[in-house]
Amino acid sequence: MRSSARHKRFKLKSEINVVPYIDVMLVLLIIFMVTTPMLNSNVDVNLPQANAKSMQDKKDPVIIAVDQGGQLYLTLGAEKHQPVDVATMKLKVGAFVKANPQVSVLVAGDRDGKYDGVYQVLADLQQAGVAKVGLMSAPESGAKK
Repeated sequence: MRSSARHKRFKLKSEINVVPYIDVMLVLLIIFMVTTPMLNSNVDVNLPQANAKSMQDKKDPVIIAVDQGGQLYLTLGAEKHQPVDVATMKLKVGAFVKANPQVSVLVAGDRDGKYDGVYQVLADLQQAGVAKVGLMSAPESGAKK
């Protein structure tokens, strides 16, 4: 009788102890939670050079010009530029881009004008459904080729 009681007491367990695995998983989770925000702190931005070449586009681009006083001028395709208000610009550009999705939309701002005018045009174009917008500039007069 003693041998059967001793045999039951020292019987091997066939269960897996998962507590250490849970501890390791929680430590790894904390490490990843701490290090992930540090990975995204630096953003690489490729800025264009001052002596960049002009774009060669197959179609005539849509150009929205903002003068020093904040007045908007719109050039659609081969048309001459004409003064427009914000609502008209949104409607015309939105319809033109929906009809021609491959057309380039460019914003030209006056050098002496306020940045707020160009920024507002970019926001209005986004509301009109334009996905990609470029900024126009004149090449430097002293640029070497």
